[in-house]
Amino acid sequence: MLQAAGLVAAEGQAGPIRDTDQETLSCRRRKNCPGDNGITMEGDCLSCMKYLMFVFNFFIFLGGACLLGIGIWVMVDPTGFREIVAANPLLITGAYILLAMGGLLFLLGFLGCCGAVRENKCLLLFFFLFILIIFLAELSAAILAFIFRGNLTREFFTKELTKHYQGSNDTDVFSATWNSVMITFGCCGVNGPEDFKYASVFRLLTLDSDEVPEACCRREPQSRDGVLLSREECLLGRDLFLNKQGCYTVILNAFETYVYLAGALAIGVLAIELFAMIFAMCLFRGIIQ
Repeated sequence: MLQAAGLVAAEGQAGPIRDTDQETLSCRRRKNCPGDNGITMEGDCLSCMKYLMFVFNFFIFLGGACLLGIGIWVMVDPTGFREIVAANPLLITGAYILLAMGGLLFLLGFLGCCGAVRENKCLLLFFFLFILIIFLAELSAAILAFIFRGNLTREFFTKELTKHYQGSNDTDVFSATWNSVMITFGCCGVNGPEDFKYASVFRLLTLDSDEVPEACCRREPQSRDGVLLSREECLLGRDLFLNKQGCYTVILNAFETYVYLAGALAIGVLAIELFAMIFAMCLFRGIIQ
C-alpha cells in the first residue's frame, strides 16, 4: 500500500514538473521569462524584429507573386499580346526578367515569412544567405558599372554599331537588339542615319542598295502593327520617311530624369537588404534550440 501511494504521489508531482519545465523551456527559448528582467527587454526586441521581418517579407512575397503573375500572363495570354511580345526581342527579355524577378522575390518572401513566424533557424539561415548573395551581386554590378563607365560613351557605341551591325538579321542578337531599340524609341543609329554609311557588314549584306535599315523607317502613328509610311522611300534615304535623330541622344534624354531616382532606389534597396540580413541574424542568434 505504501509503495502504491508513493508511486501515485510521484506521478502527481511529475505532471506539474513537466508543465513547469515546458513553460520554462518555452520562455527561455524566446528569452522572455517573467522575473528575468535583463532578458525580458531582449525578448521584446526579438519579438519586435520577428513581426517586422514577417510584415516586410509578406510585402516582398506579394510583390513577387504579382510580378510572377504578370510575367506568366504576358507569356500565355491568348488575346494577341503574346504575338506582340514575340515580335520584339526587348519585350521578350523583359517578360523573362519579370518571371525571374517574380520567382526570386516570391521565394525570398516565403523563406523570410516562414522563418520569422516559425522561428526556424534553418529557414532564417537560408534567407540570410539568399539576401547576402543578392547583396554581393548588386554591389559587384555597381562596381563593374563604375569601372566600365567609359564604355557607355557615344564613340564606343558608334564603333560597335559600324563594326557589327548586320541589318534585319534577327538571328544576330546584336543586330536584333539594335533594331528593337530603334523601333521602340523612333531613332536611327547612334548619331543618326549617317552612321550606316560606315557600317561595313551592313553595306556588304545589302550590296550598298539601302542607305538605312528598315528599323530606321518612320511608322504610322496610329498603327498597332507599326506599318511603315513608305519602305522604298525610306531605304533610299528620303528624310520625310525615316527617323533622323540618333538613339544616343533620344535614350539619354528619356532616362536622364530617372538617373537620380534609380540611384536613390538602388541605395534604398541595398540598405533594406542590409537591415534584413541584420534582423535575420539577430533573430537566428536569439533562438535557442
